[in-house]
Amino acid sequence: MADPYSVLGVPKTASEDDIRKAFRKLAKKHHPDLNPGDKAAEAKFKEISQANDILSDAEKRRRFDAGEIDATGQEMPPRGFYRDHAGGFGGAKYERSGGEEAFVDMGDIFSDMFGRARGGRAGPGGFSFRSGGAEGFDMGGMPVTYSLRVPFLAAARGGKQRVNLPDGKTLDIDIPEGTTDGQTLRLKGQGMPGAKGGPAGDAYVEIHVDPHAFFEPRDNDIHVELPVTPTEAVLGGRIRVPTVGGPVMLNVPAGSNTGTSLRLKGRGLLDRKSGQHGDQYVKLKVVMPDKPDDALKEFLEKWEAGRGYDPRQSMEQFT
Repeated sequence: MADPYSVLGVPKTASEDDIRKAFRKLAKKHHPDLNPGDKAAEAKFKEISQANDILSDAEKRRRFDAGEIDATGQEMPPRGFYRDHAGGFGGAKYERSGGEEAFVDMGDIFSDMFGRARGGRAGPGGFSFRSGGAEGFDMGGMPVTYSLRVPFLAAARGGKQRVNLPDGKTLDIDIPEGTTDGQTLRLKGQGMPGAKGGPAGDAYVEIHVDPHAFFEPRDNDIHVELPVTPTEAVLGGRIRVPTVGGPVMLNVPAGSNTGTSLRLKGRGLLDRKSGQHGDQYVKLKVVMPDKPDDALKEFLEKWEAGRGYDPRQSMEQFT
């Protein structure tokens, strides 16, 4: 994967706000919901999401800048460790593959000593995992850590996500409602198999939530900018509004303007600790028709009251 700073188009000195703005601009442009069937846009969206996952997290960004993790978030070997030219027991050699670094052929060495152990591997579809270490003689299997990206609404609403594991097995994972980015789920008995018939270890799935095309989460609240017509803004009325739980009807007061904020109580994300839902805040944005409307144009030309105010008057004191 390319350098995350280059992917988002920001310098290494970029602030958190700069990174957030750059990501949201690119996400809106390449989001799959806004580019149906466009595989290039889908691939680009995954790339910028991965870059944002690194740079928006202060600790991950520090570790990336320090060379402790790579652009995919995977661990880098300690400095001074054996590299591509280095050898090991029995001719085992270090190599870099699929964006991750690992020792190859080490399984035979550890199987002679302790049983069988595996290093990190990259699974299909961006689903990655790594084992917890070497297994004992008759101990249970070691735990495995997975990383899984899920759509925003799947995390918000909950439900099952089917994934293909690196060993070819298909697994349906229950995503709880209100799952947040970075949350880890435990899958009992889905880790490495135990030695000599011992029980399998557990799997731990770290969830990374993809951003949505227009829903912006802030804690458990949802913020969305909603386009409205001039008629809806001036005269008011009931309009259909999308929420994470499905569309609802919203009363728009007469005389609303761009920037008017309305609240939908309890239409935000579930707080799993309190069991309560946040709210959804709808910010109105008055949008003119794409094509000129002759009747509207004629009305405005004759609308004398419209000449009696200056919406930019307050800006004069700053110039």
